[in-house]
Amino acid sequence: MATESRTLVILALIANAIIAVIKFIAAAISGSSAMLAEAFHSVADSGNQGFLLRGGAVSRYAADVKHPFGRGKELYFWSFMVAVFLFVGGSVVALLEGWERYRHPEDHGGSLTFNLVVLAVAALFEILIAFRPALKEFNRVRAGRSLVATVRDAKDPALLVVVFEDTAAVLGLFIAATGLVLAEVTEWYQWDGIASMAIGVLLAVVAWVLAFEMKALLVGESASRRTRSLIRSATLAVPEVETIGRLLTMQLSPHEILVTMDVDLRDGLTDHQVESVIDQIEHRVQDVVPDATRIFVELESRQ
Repeated sequence: MATESRTLVILALIANAIIAVIKFIAAAISGSSAMLAEAFHSVADSGNQGFLLRGGAVSRYAADVKHPFGRGKELYFWSFMVAVFLFVGGSVVALLEGWERYRHPEDHGGSLTFNLVVLAVAALFEILIAFRPALKEFNRVRAGRSLVATVRDAKDPALLVVVFEDTAAVLGLFIAATGLVLAEVTEWYQWDGIASMAIGVLLAVVAWVLAFEMKALLVGESASRRTRSLIRSATLAVPEVETIGRLLTMQLSPHEILVTMDVDLRDGLTDHQVESVIDQIEHRVQDVVPDATRIFVELESRQ
């Protein structure tokens, strides 16, 4: 896990832990279902940051006999667990609690102002401590690309998880506040339960997107198209290389890429010259793609 991503995760953990305590106290005092759903949401987020920190620590373990390519994919596994925990610990709880409160609505006894103040404080912590730094880093990585393209090409799950979680947290606070206000204004207290269920649906969508992206990385996603193009261009820049056959890449971790390629060299090279060419290929590829930490070059059949 990159230093920037680790810092974002720690900031998010601090913010979510503080916010969870505030929300649970507010939920106990007010009896609001939406507030309780938000509290469980913050607990789920706090646990998720723990998963990410665990994954980041294990992914840095050195390669050994049992794990010859290292354990970088551990970060993807724990990020997948984030999606599972976000769904079970956040979405399902919010949906069940919201449905129960919809069926059995309660008057919160004039606690609207108190709840809104709590949500405002939570939003302040969330935006300033977690969401704003994460969004700034995401926009730097995005570099003008579309949102969909950035998410699809993302190889650092920590950044992706924090951005998605924080976005869901900010939206969840808005949904909770809207439900509380509508319940108070209309005196139809089912709005509180509806807000809780809406938060549950929001968390389910975020969990599904994260699970989908992490699954692709877990099963062996290739490097991005841009990265593959850079590898191909760097290899063809070596004068002795005639063509490139198969080029296979796999993301081993956010900053480790496995590269295997078949190349055809010009005729008449001695064995010593061939070795020198292979060294050149590896050096040129690593110059343009420093994350290409494992490069295997196989020669096409030579006469």
